[in-house]
Amino acid sequence: MYSESELVLHIKARDKIAFDYLYKQYSAALMGVASRIHPKPEIAEEVLQESFMKIWKNIESYDPTKGRLFTWMLNITRNTAIDFTRLKNYNYSNHIDDKLVDTVDNETSSLNIDTLDLPEIIKNLNPEHLQVLQIIYFKGFTHSEAAEELGLPLGTIKTRLRAAITKLRLLYNHV
Repeated sequence: MYSESELVLHIKARDKIAFDYLYKQYSAALMGVASRIHPKPEIAEEVLQESFMKIWKNIESYDPTKGRLFTWMLNITRNTAIDFTRLKNYNYSNHIDDKLVDTVDNETSSLNIDTLDLPEIIKNLNPEHLQVLQIIYFKGFTHSEAAEELGLPLGTIKTRLRAAITKLRLLYNHV
């Protein structure tokens, strides 16, 4: 078992055992992110594999002063899934998944994804905020694309997203 800083040091040193540990610890959570954007298992698995390759190749760019390792990996996975969407020009229905919301950001100190009841927590969000959060985090839309899709000004999208994240942070701290 490694602390986060030890794990990063070992991976930067190209320790394959540490990388196997990293994969075992985080692959399920990252697969969840990939699956929300790409519901087809074979595509989500491809996204996950590509994400771990990027993590391995780019570990030197991880900066612990900017956030936790998990948050960094989560962003790589989310961005990789979005890239797959754009590259392969996937079109998904306008149905927005309301089962999970990503509450992780750089200010979250210790998040236990396995015990967090996100479906229950998100029931407390304003529907407008939830809609924006889900379209950006699970459909892989950029802020501009979300504004166009929802017919809202870009500033409104950013305001609602920030409000949703702030509310989730407060709700999470009360769980």
